[in-house]
Amino acid sequence: MKSKLLMTVILLLAIVSFAQSQSSQHLTFKGVPIDGTLDKFVSKMKQNGFTEIGTENGVASLKGDFATYEGCNVIVSTLKGKDLVSNVTVNFPKQDAWSSLASNYFNLKELLTEKYGQPSKSVEKFGSFFQVDDGSKMQQVYLDNCKYVTTYETEKGSIQLSIKSTNSNAFVILTYSDKINGNIIRAKAKDDL
Repeated sequence: MKSKLLMTVILLLAIVSFAQSQSSQHLTFKGVPIDGTLDKFVSKMKQNGFTEIGTENGVASLKGDFATYEGCNVIVSTLKGKDLVSNVTVNFPKQDAWSSLASNYFNLKELLTEKYGQPSKSVEKFGSFFQVDDGSKMQQVYLDNCKYVTTYETEKGSIQLSIKSTNSNAFVILTYSDKINGNIIRAKAKDDL
């Protein structure tokens, strides 16, 4: 009887240890591994203070505070036909002035560099246009003539920070891509070819 109990305890400890090591292999967002089903991940984000806006075609939209920025939009993505979370994207609040937009970008870049080390790649430039003032720079952002992208590669995945513009809205965007689940998606795509 004692040996059965001891074996059961050892087996349970092994299972818990294995589960923890598996989840620790994934990139995390707000301390939550980017893994599992969309419903489970969204549930964990709600526990972290986010509000679910909606879910459609394997993509969930949430709203909440992130990295001291209020009212961020968070998009959680899965592969169509496979309910496995692989990407989390944060759209920071829109900005109407280059100084505010650039401040958000460089503040986040500094924090990411402190956490993940030097970026693996960083491009920060405007096209051929010579920028003189805040208004001219924002005009170039709206014309998609602004390339500010910084990427951090880790053993668990990649994090990309960039400045984007859509429908006359300019904002900073931060995307977390899990390596393990990204490879699963890549293998599925290759199977389709």
